[in-house]
Amino acid sequence: MAELTYRDAVAAGIAQEMERDPTVYFIGEDVAAAGGVFKTTVGLLDRFGPDRVRDTPISEEAIVGAAMGAAMTGLRPIVEIMFSDFLATCWDLVANQIAKTRYMTNGQIALPLVIRTANGGGSRFGAQHSQSVENWAMAVPGLKVVAPSTPADVKGLIAAAVRDPDPVIVFEHKSLYPTKGHVPDGEVVDSLGSARIVRSGQDLTIAALAAMVPRAAEAAERLSDEGVSAEVVDVRSLVPLDTATILGSVRKTSRLFTVEENPRLCGWGAEIASIAAEECFDHLDGPIVRITTPHVPLPAADALEDAAIPSVDRIVQTVRRSLG
Repeated sequence: MAELTYRDAVAAGIAQEMERDPTVYFIGEDVAAAGGVFKTTVGLLDRFGPDRVRDTPISEEAIVGAAMGAAMTGLRPIVEIMFSDFLATCWDLVANQIAKTRYMTNGQIALPLVIRTANGGGSRFGAQHSQSVENWAMAVPGLKVVAPSTPADVKGLIAAAVRDPDPVIVFEHKSLYPTKGHVPDGEVVDSLGSARIVRSGQDLTIAALAAMVPRAAEAAERLSDEGVSAEVVDVRSLVPLDTATILGSVRKTSRLFTVEENPRLCGWGAEIASIAAEECFDHLDGPIVRITTPHVPLPAADALEDAAIPSVDRIVQTVRRSLG
């Protein structure tokens, strides 16, 4: 078992699938010779050559359009959209074409393609380069959506996404790129639609995603010093959503908190809260509580950005208040 950074696990996952399947290729802005703006694809050009690892013009529409056409003809493209914010410039292709082609052709045309993108704040990039937009994709029928929190999840979920017959968006959190974790040796393939309990507890459930997972785990550790046993669920996959694991935890603990980096209005936690209220109402001992970023453009100033995004302190304080 090797210790890899989150960013190195991205390259490892892509390389694993390109080695296995010659129909897999990779394109994006500055992904080849430069190794990616976040250095997530270093070495892929040398290993697989310019036919399968290609730099593109600065045009998200061109990148995604080329991938759609390639997938329709039998290839399995992986594309990088440098910042998730830039999905807005090619959203017609993603939401109206890629997401709906299999349905509108009655299954005659499949689009097995992967869109990777750097998501989330914490890096002081300002409102146009720091958004957490996984809920955009979650709202579009026909797309699958995952957001890994560890290097092992990165490699395994990228592999699962490449092998899936449907389009998958992989939201990699940019503040997690330098973090390290153990990744199993050999082929690693995860499964879409599976959440994971990263810390067991009895008193309450905290559901978190991507960079909020380690914050939730740290908050749970601090709460344990106060005699509060918190269970932390890494949601990992928004579509498909592993309601069995999440609701099973809620039925055990009788309380649910969500920790969401996306803005509060229509965040993914609202959907989970709705499902939990409908399915677990008789098990709940208190209201479901969402801990989110406010519905504001994310500030670039250090102190303001840190205040906006859910922190360990805010998670702990919110749980304390809710438990009385």
